[in-house]
Amino acid sequence: MSLSIGIVGLPNVGKSTLFNALTKKSVLAANYPFATIDPSVGVVAVPDNRLKKLGELSASEKVIPAAVEFVDIAGLVRGASEGEGLGNQFLSHIREVDAIAEVVRIFEDTNVTHVHDTINPYDDIEVVNLELILADQQTVAKRRNALARDVKRGDKDAVAEDAVLVKLQAILEAGKLISGEKLTDEETLVARQLNLLTVKPFLYVLNKKAGVVNLDETNDDRFVKLVNFFKESNSEYVIVDAGIEDELKDFEGEERIIFRNELGATNDDGINQLIKAGYRALDLIPYFTTGETETRAWTVQRNATAPEAGAAIHGDFKEKFIRAEVVAYEDLISAESYAKARELGKVRTEGKEYLVKDGDVIEFKI
Repeated sequence: MSLSIGIVGLPNVGKSTLFNALTKKSVLAANYPFATIDPSVGVVAVPDNRLKKLGELSASEKVIPAAVEFVDIAGLVRGASEGEGLGNQFLSHIREVDAIAEVVRIFEDTNVTHVHDTINPYDDIEVVNLELILADQQTVAKRRNALARDVKRGDKDAVAEDAVLVKLQAILEAGKLISGEKLTDEETLVARQLNLLTVKPFLYVLNKKAGVVNLDETNDDRFVKLVNFFKESNSEYVIVDAGIEDELKDFEGEERIIFRNELGATNDDGINQLIKAGYRALDLIPYFTTGETETRAWTVQRNATAPEAGAAIHGDFKEKFIRAEVVAYEDLISAESYAKARELGKVRTEGKEYLVKDGDVIEFKI
């Protein structure tokens, strides 16, 4: 299951530095059929401490995490929707990703030029989001023009689609992202079929820098305004020091913690927080398979049925699905073996209607 998050933002906000730090978390591409050799794409492991314990319980030869792609997309400038700068390239690349991680600078440093010569993260977000909104307005208008003749002659399907487009147009003209509005399943389908940019989930990455003034540390009015925006729009955000994360990318374990403290950062791993937040933004959950050969995390949409989850492994697991044997991660670890979990009645037999839960350990029967 290929899942990608585009890293976007204005120039000089730390996008490429963040991407470089993320690529240290890259996984062995051979384990993922969707992996790419494109240098601007990193296939990144989703941190999950449960995998290691499952692997130890099963004495697995390999432990393979779930993964998500991060795509380093060219910097955006005002006027991108009209082709300014690398606007056309920016928009075409962002259409291909599943979610958007928008990097926003929250540090003041005269040695790093800001494209607008001032640090105001809320204004930066408005510039980026407005360009995406304007691009979507063009897409919707173009589609409405294409439908006009069929709408005029009363074609039922065209009239229904146009009604949805009118609603989407109103949202965009109000300066809002479609992802932040409540849509019916039909309306969401139309927006996705048009490949609209603002229908994608948004995650904001606030980039700070050690050794300079950071707006989150001074409780600056600009930061208060930013947080209020996130609350009002129900947007998820993470705070990351991309520079430090990049410097730490070659260290692990205790050594990483020591160097993190020496560099003036907290013990929190900002990159891991970002990866997890990206996973949540896509509304994804992992389930596990485990055995002597391999313990692995598989990615599915929340509320996926057992056959749909099986398709992540192989199409036959959906088409030829008979049943699934399921045990919760916590129950399996507590029992200390699959046989003991079965003996305790913790292994359940589930059918086609079962909705897979985060942390389920599953064996599919076909």
